[in-house]
Amino acid sequence: MRVLSGIQPTGNLHLGNYLGAIRNWVRMQDEMDAASQCFFFLADMHSITVHEAREQRIRNVRDMAAALVAAGIDPERSVLFNQARVPAHAELCWLLNGTARIGWLNRMTQFKDKVGKDREGASIGLFVYPVLQAADILAYNATHVPVGEDQKQHLELARDIATKFNTDFGVDLFTLPDPIIPKESARIMSLRDGTAKMSKSDPSDMSRINLTDDDDAIMQKVKKAKTDPEPLPDSAEGLAGRPEANNLVGIYATLAGKSMDAVCAEFAGKGFGAFKPALGELLVETLRPIRTRFTQLRTDDAALDAILEKGAAKARAAAEPTLRAAYDAMGLMR
Repeated sequence: MRVLSGIQPTGNLHLGNYLGAIRNWVRMQDEMDAASQCFFFLADMHSITVHEAREQRIRNVRDMAAALVAAGIDPERSVLFNQARVPAHAELCWLLNGTARIGWLNRMTQFKDKVGKDREGASIGLFVYPVLQAADILAYNATHVPVGEDQKQHLELARDIATKFNTDFGVDLFTLPDPIIPKESARIMSLRDGTAKMSKSDPSDMSRINLTDDDDAIMQKVKKAKTDPEPLPDSAEGLAGRPEANNLVGIYATLAGKSMDAVCAEFAGKGFGAFKPALGELLVETLRPIRTRFTQLRTDDAALDAILEKGAAKARAAAEPTLRAAYDAMGLMR
């Protein structure tokens, strides 16, 4: 079993990243047997679809590496690297551009959502982004990829590209990856709007809990989180139509390792004046050790670069046979 997953290096992790994906990565890493391997990469090649200053992009990659290690990713047990250190991603993407079809990419709903009405002004990189994602996966012949709802379509595209390439060139080269749907996948919403995902792009810092927030900031954000005037119900069913209440109860349940029904039963009939301090304390105690480790790690750029380069060397070795075979299948002499 070979698992691969990537994350955009946007600088600092927030609670949505941590509970939505990273805790599942750590769990997978810890549950892997000796014959299996996890590849986790920072998608800095994907990040170029949005303009960013050179120094900021470098800082973002290092900070995200520090955050992942602080959250529990072990570079000795998993392969942790940034995309740009492994040229096979870009090379294989170009080869697969000959296999992927414009019609397939035109159906990608995420591209349509991001560009809106400004299709003509969008980056070409944003349009072919899913082909690079396919290359990310197929270069390592990953057998499994953890996916959320917004990435299922991209994994299906990777399978389509792999199937067409294998058929077109009469090879059995690319493995068709299967999705991993985490048993416990938290969808963390904004503290200011229970219908929108928690995101670093939200202009309001009060909308999210950042990994770098100190204890006081976390408590302040929780206390000011949007709620409604109704008390908490005795079961999760009573949270229907209450997105902000549902979000806060969901965060508590995920952190505490309890069901939402159990949390509702514990706080049934109480208002948010009682619930928010309890949630804040739970967040503080959970995130404090991660923040402490992150703060230590991010001050040592040389150590972070060494971690990423060590992982990249393993990744380059793993991807090279597949890339070489793809060139050969296409009759491209190197």
